[in-house]
Formats: sequence, structure tokens, C-alpha cells
Amino acid sequence: MNTVSKVQKTYRKKTAALILLFIAVVVLSFVCLFMGSSHMTFKDCIAALAKEGTAANVRIIWNIRIPRVLAALIAGAGLSLSGLIMQTCLNNPMASPSTLGVSNAAVFGANLSIIVFAGGYLSTGNNLSSYAAGANPYATSLMAFLFSVVSILLILGLCRVRSFSPGVVVLAGMATGSVWNAGTTLLQFYATDVGLSAAVIWNFGDLGRATYRTDLIMFVVVVTGMIFFRLMSWKYNALLSGDAAAQSMGIHVDRLRFASMLLASVITAVCVSFLGIIGFVGIICPHVVKKLAGQDHRFSIPMSALSGSLLLVLADTVSRSMGKGSALPVGAITTLLGAPFFAAIIFSGKERGRC
Repeated sequence: MNTVSKVQKTYRKKTAALILLFIAVVVLSFVCLFMGSSHMTFKDCIAALAKEGTAANVRIIWNIRIPRVLAALIAGAGLSLSGLIMQTCLNNPMASPSTLGVSNAAVFGANLSIIVFAGGYLSTGNNLSSYAAGANPYATSLMAFLFSVVSILLILGLCRVRSFSPGVVVLAGMATGSVWNAGTTLLQFYATDVGLSAAVIWNFGDLGRATYRTDLIMFVVVVTGMIFFRLMSWKYNALLSGDAAAQSMGIHVDRLRFASMLLASVITAVCVSFLGIIGFVGIICPHVVKKLAGQDHRFSIPMSALSGSLLLVLADTVSRSMGKGSALPVGAITTLLGAPFFAAIIFSGKERGRC
């Protein structure tokens, strides 16, 4: 078999894997749509999808379950894509959307909004009814997003001034994330019971807070990022050979790394600000895809997006199956799935020398 035939065969295999992954995402999404604590039968769910049957069933399907499944599909794709791009740009298999402290900054911003301005000592006091009247979920998401962007720009700005190397980015992200964690701890220490409980609940990755509006915002940001990453896929392939090789091909490495990291971080910030912390999606899925389909970003980018959607929909299905009337935080499910995988990567023979 000549080289051309081998390339064509590999291309067909990867294309088939991509199609199968897409089918798996569609099938599991429908399964997740029919899962829940309302004890609706399959026939009731189908009727509700057609906007027939009882008004309660129609509301459950169209106002709760569909926005939730869409959020899982979009956020899973965005977090997985961000992880893939960060691992490529930083040349670090341990990189993930939390590498730059984006999630830590979002948590601090949300806690600041909830504890200080809605449910804490400076506004409503220790009064649950006052908190319910004053809390604004969109204000909390906006505050989380703003602090995430500030963190991104601060880190990337420092790296531009010093030296925009992958090691500098990782160290700056770790340091900045620690500062945000310390700030969050101080806020929670002075919070009232109501403010503290509300802040802790927000930290849970929860798809139940998704709406069509938040899904649309996440969709626009994630699709924009996916298009950009797909157009830059050949540059990412060149970057895998090292900065010198990429520069010899006419690629401005620092500019590419800066733009890619910024966009990946913005995607993470948008998803986290609406849904809370959902860990390990950005590290599990890119690793699995690279094991199955190799490093070619023409395939790894769409496959990472689909695998992220698949994982988060699966986690949501599990969380609703185990909740017994209320869904468990999906962030806890992804962490339970991801922690053993993360440990396996660290202690694998190939990566042990790099950690």
C-alpha cells in the first residue's frame, strides 16, 4: 500500500469516527431529554415535544429539559475546545481551562456579587426573603464574567511584558488563581449564613440554571471560537513541531498563542459565569481524542467539541438518575469521572517525566 492510499485510509477512518461521535451525541441527548424526576413516560415526552399532552409536561420539556440539554451540549463543547487549544499553545498535557485561573476569578466575581451586593452583610443582611428579592442571576453571571476577563487580560499582559513563553503563562495563571481563591475565602468568612449558602450553591456546576437566553449567548461565543480555531488548525499543527518550526513557516507564534489563549479563556469565562464550575471536561476529552485520532487539529477540534458535549450530557444524565427527585451538581459528576483520569495521566510512564 503506497503512502497516498494510507493517508486516504486514515482520513476515512477519522471521518467515520467523527460521524459516529456525532450520532452518539444526538442519541444520548434524546436519552437525557427523557430522563428526570417527573416520571413522565416515553409517550408523554414525545407528546410534550410536539407540544401536546398536559401543560405541565410541555413546560417540563420545553422550559426545563431542552435548555438544560442545550447547555450541556454547548458548554461541554466549549470547555473541551478550550482545553485542547490550551494544551497545544502551552505544550503542556496538564493544561485545562482553569490553567489561567479563569474559573477562580469567576468564582470570586460571583461570590462578590452574591455576598456583598445581594445576599450579604452590605445589602440585605441575614434575611432569606430579602435575598430572594435582591438577587439577580444575570448580575452575578456578569460579575463572574468581568472578573474572568480581568484575570485573562492581567495574565496575558504580564506575559507580553516579560516573556510570552508557555511556562510563564502557567506560573502566572497559578499565582493569579491563588490570589482569587484567597479573596473568595475572605468574602465567605465575612458572609452571613444566607449569603454563604447562596455563594456555595452557585459554585456547583449546575445545568438547571440554563435558559434559552444563556444558551444563545454561549452558543454564539463557542461557535465563534470553533470557527477561529478551525481556520487556524494548520498553524496549531505547525506549532506542535516547536516554535522555531512554526516561525520558519511564517507563523507569528506569540500573536497566535496570545489570540488563541484569550479566545479559549473567554469561552471558559462565559460558560463558567452562567453554569458554575464544571471541572475536568477540558482535560479528559482532548486527551481521549488525541489518543483516538492523533494530533491533527483538522479532526481533533471538531472531535473534541463533540466529545465534550457527549461527556457533559452523560454526566447530566447520571446526575438526574442518581438525584432521586433533584439533580446532583453536574460539576461533581465530572470531577468524579475526571479525577481518576487525571491521576492516570500524571502517573503514566509517558507523562511522568514531564510533570
